[in-house]
Amino acid sequence: MLATSARLLALLSLLQARRDWSGAALAERLGVGPRTVRRDVERLRRLGYPVHGARGVAGGYRLGAGAALPPLLLDDEEAVAVAVGLRTTASVGVAGIEETSVRALAKLEHVLPSRLRRRVAAVGSATVAFPGAGPAVGAETLAVIAAAARDGERLRFRYRAHDGRTATRLAEPLRLVHTGRRWYLVAWDVEREAWRTFRVDRMGPRIATDRRFEPREPPAEDIVAYVSQAVSAARDRYQARVVLHAPLERVAGRVPPTVGTLEPIDDERCLLRTGSDWLGGLAVYIADIGVDFEVLEPPELVAMLRELSERFSRAVGPRRPSGGPRGRGARR
Repeated sequence: MLATSARLLALLSLLQARRDWSGAALAERLGVGPRTVRRDVERLRRLGYPVHGARGVAGGYRLGAGAALPPLLLDDEEAVAVAVGLRTTASVGVAGIEETSVRALAKLEHVLPSRLRRRVAAVGSATVAFPGAGPAVGAETLAVIAAAARDGERLRFRYRAHDGRTATRLAEPLRLVHTGRRWYLVAWDVEREAWRTFRVDRMGPRIATDRRFEPREPPAEDIVAYVSQAVSAARDRYQARVVLHAPLERVAGRVPPTVGTLEPIDDERCLLRTGSDWLGGLAVYIADIGVDFEVLEPPELVAMLRELSERFSRAVGPRRPSGGPRGRGARR
């Protein structure tokens, strides 16, 4: 009986790790015959696990979704990842899930081995969440959008623009992007026949699914960079294009996707696109990247750099002789 129980747990773990399994593959992994696999699958079904099976050459087994949530099997790293994720949900801008996350975390930590519980507790005690300043969105709203993107279904919703005007939009959702402050949806606007970036907190209050659609070619390979550029263009008064005299790999870590985007020019240079409402701050940020650069636009930034250059030169004063402030021949 003990061997059978251990084998059932091993079978359940395999079914949870991959979407589809053939009977032969499961038998090989478990070291049993196909008939034993079929009997074990029936045992799992009696325990409430919805294991679907199909006969034939393309047949096999798949663990489906049931009416109730059965126990899950997580390895050590998965359990720690889930626990840490539950601890940090209060900072992701999703409304109404803080209390639920605490309840789920309490259940998970109750069954964690002591060695894993200590790891999770260490992360919690050493971490302080930075309070988010962005508007929160409902978990149900995110779930509806994510499901529509997964299933290829259009979304119909009321959208409030930055000027306060509202209109009904019909869109084909592609991806959700979280910047740390806000949630954005990248979608094809059916009526405007163009890709758009929507702030999720301005969608709704009700979002309905519409007919299915065929997926389109994404507007960019890097969706995060695409959202960053779209948000900057809508938010920032000044849009800058700057040639950085360094390979992209050298400066990539100094330009977060939420601040700007980088494009390679050649092996020695890359193009930075960024924006701001404050020219002075923009100039200092670009200089602080730490490489030589050339501003292509806007002209207002070029003028600001000249002004700052003169001001900095006056601030440090004329270069003194290498002998120090006394100069050559000074009396001791």
